[in-house]
Amino acid sequence: MKYKIAICDDNEADVQYISSLVSLWAGSNNVQVRVDSFPSAEAFLFRYSEHRDYDILLLDIEMKKMDGVTMARLIRKENELLQIVFITGYSDYISEGYDVSALHYLLKPVRKEKLFEVLERAVKRIRKNERLLTLELSGETVRIPFYEIRYLEVYKNYVTVHAKRDYTVKKTLTEFEAELDERFFRVGRSFIINLSYVQRVTRNEDHLSDGSKIPLPRGKYEQLNRAIISYS
Repeated sequence: MKYKIAICDDNEADVQYISSLVSLWAGSNNVQVRVDSFPSAEAFLFRYSEHRDYDILLLDIEMKKMDGVTMARLIRKENELLQIVFITGYSDYISEGYDVSALHYLLKPVRKEKLFEVLERAVKRIRKNERLLTLELSGETVRIPFYEIRYLEVYKNYVTVHAKRDYTVKKTLTEFEAELDERFFRVGRSFIINLSYVQRVTRNEDHLSDGSKIPLPRGKYEQLNRAIISYS
């Protein structure tokens, strides 16, 4: 697979430096990449409006006119898959990255080892997002990306998969558990949750980012927290 990487930064020297590091990373890992650079948020958005096929975005925060955080919010309105890595000279902006699901922050001057590590994490995320769950419904086959599944819920002999839409099939939760990957965690007899949607955990409930509250059986609190730490 060839990965498309965009660098958006209004400092030409920084762009050249980051681009050279990306090329080094690609060569050392035998990975094919195409790197495009943009001097402003506006320039990137103009290109992105026609070609929304970038995999990774290395995005400066402090730019003239539109800043990187504002641009990332616009992108996230319709694209959950683009791996956004913020690049900044200041640590003050880190909390804002949670709003746009930023993969990581890199502080300038960017260290080669740190960038390599973040790019490898981004590629792993991209590969995970390619995985699909196949459901056989009445008269049709539906394929749901793993990243869209928030949680699965069993009722009697049926399981409902809660994604962008809800799908109910006659199947056991254990059968689903065998098909899913490490981002999913079995919560008692009735639920499997996607760890990437977990927002808050109490002793009695797991709060997901979509507002759902999943009851947490006794003894699962510590296990769930360990699973979250391991998956992060």
